[in-house]
Amino acid sequence: MEQLKNTDGIIKVAVSGASGRMGREVVRMVLEDPALRLAAAVDRSSSQEDAGVMVGLGECGILLSNDLNRALAESGPDVLVDFTVPKYAAAHTRLAIEQGVRPVIGTTGFTPEEIEELDKLCRKQEIGGLIAPNFSIGAILMMKFASQAAKYMPHVEIIEYHGEQKLDAPSGTALKTAEIIAANRQELRQGNPAEEEVIEGSRGGYYNGFRIHSVRLPGVFAQQEVVFGDYGQTLKIRHDSYERAGYMPGVNMAVKKVMTYTGLVYGFEHFID
Repeated sequence: MEQLKNTDGIIKVAVSGASGRMGREVVRMVLEDPALRLAAAVDRSSSQEDAGVMVGLGECGILLSNDLNRALAESGPDVLVDFTVPKYAAAHTRLAIEQGVRPVIGTTGFTPEEIEELDKLCRKQEIGGLIAPNFSIGAILMMKFASQAAKYMPHVEIIEYHGEQKLDAPSGTALKTAEIIAANRQELRQGNPAEEEVIEGSRGGYYNGFRIHSVRLPGVFAQQEVVFGDYGQTLKIRHDSYERAGYMPGVNMAVKKVMTYTGLVYGFEHFID
């Protein structure tokens, strides 16, 4: 098990994508937790603003930077929390690991090959890391409950709802849920074998015999429903997120638990017993 390097036991955290909507919540969470210390705040559109002022908590002495490599080298953080975009996340993760900084990544879009490569880099450096499509504890519990239900009710469909500006479909949470369900049921092609889609895509995306439906509407934040059907009954497992602050207890837990791991973990559910 890795031990904290700080003699005072405080975990130093760098935040990438700090001025984004999720990044601001992470900065605020770190500043408000006495067990954590903000080491660096990085954003490509850096304005040299004090990170504490940016999130409404007053000056903290950490100015926004637009150079992640330099920020990591100069601040020496234990953990990098990254909520950027798939275009940059893989490079940021690799850069952090190479500098001995544990990555906690909330960006989706990593391929299995990339995850395997990054895991090897973590093990070489003898540090832990985490890539998680969702940090909501409630959403992880939804996945765990769904994985159990799939053992007994294999007919299932997933409906996920997000705002109209979301870039990927289905969501990373829906894909992760589908993977967990598929691990607990045999592939079963659902629906009438002779069914025809009058409008292409009406039945949703196909995964391991079941369907995933992505709804994109203004006014929606993030919801997901997993619907199981059997003769004479249905079971619906639903999780609703209403604001980004709801993800912060999970991010906080991840920052602390990643200090005790070696290797890259994919999925926050592995951090919840």
